[in-house]
Amino acid sequence: MTANSPANRQVIREKTEARLRQIAGGTAGALGFAALDLQSGERFGQHEHLCFPQASAIKIPVLLEVFQQAQAGELDLGTACRVEGVHKTDGSGFLKDLGNGTVTMSLRDLCVLMILVSDNTATNLLIDRVGMDRVNQTMAGLGLTHTRLRRRMMDQAAGERGDENLSTPAEAVRLLELLYRGEFVSREVSRSILEILRLPKSSAITAGLPPGTPLAGKPGAIGGVNVEWAMVLAPERPYALAIMENYGSKGEATEAFREISRVLYDYFQRVGRATPHGSYPTPR
Repeated sequence: MTANSPANRQVIREKTEARLRQIAGGTAGALGFAALDLQSGERFGQHEHLCFPQASAIKIPVLLEVFQQAQAGELDLGTACRVEGVHKTDGSGFLKDLGNGTVTMSLRDLCVLMILVSDNTATNLLIDRVGMDRVNQTMAGLGLTHTRLRRRMMDQAAGERGDENLSTPAEAVRLLELLYRGEFVSREVSRSILEILRLPKSSAITAGLPPGTPLAGKPGAIGGVNVEWAMVLAPERPYALAIMENYGSKGEATEAFREISRVLYDYFQRVGRATPHGSYPTPR
C-alpha cells in the first residue's frame, strides 16, 4: 500500500462521520443534515431526505422566484411598493413598526429585508407579487419534489391545518449547489441572488466557523423547529450545508448545529489543503 493510499483519508472520514452521528443523535428532536463539497462532490448526510418545516428558510425559494421573474421580464426589481397597514405582518422584521403608507421600497429592497432581517411583511408582499404556485412550479422544475411554499408568513391557521412550508436537507443543498455553479437561470442571476444571501447575519452555523468566514444562507426557527441553509465559502473547500430539526427540545438545536458546522469545516479544510500524502504544505 502506497503512502498516498485513499485508505488513510478514509480513516479521517470515518472519524468525522462518527462524530457527526454522535452530535445528531444527542438531541431530543429529529435532526437531519446534508453537506456537499462543492469542488470534489464529497457528501455527508443523515436523515437528509426527511421533510422538515422550514420556518424562515423558505424565504430562499421566494427570493429565487423573484429574480427568475425579473429575468423573464415579468417584473422589475426597481418597482416601488408602498407598505400599507393592510400589508403588515407580525413576527420578525421592522416594516410592521413603521407608518402606514409612509414607506415605499423597491422589490429588490424588500428582498434584502426578507433575507437580512427575515422581515415577514416584506416576505408576504413578495409572495403576493410572484404567486405561491409559481414558487412551487419553479421548485418542481428543478427536480425538488419536497420543497414547497404552502402558506404565507405568520398564517397560524394554515399551519394548524398542516399547510406547512417544507423541504429536506438534500434538496436545500441541491438548490445552494445550483446557485454556486451559476445554474439557476443564469450565472448573473445566481450571482445576484448570492449577493443578497451573503449579507451578514448571525446563525448557529456561523458560530461554528472561524470569524470572518464568508457564508451565504438563511436560518429559520419556529416552535420546536430549527433550520439553516448555508453555503460556506471557505478558502480551501467551499461546501453547502443544510441542517434541520423538528420536535426540538430545550434549545439543543443551536449547540448541535454549531458543532456540526465546526466538525465539517475542520474536515473540509484539512482535506482541502492536504497533499495526497496527508501533509500540509508550508504556505509560500
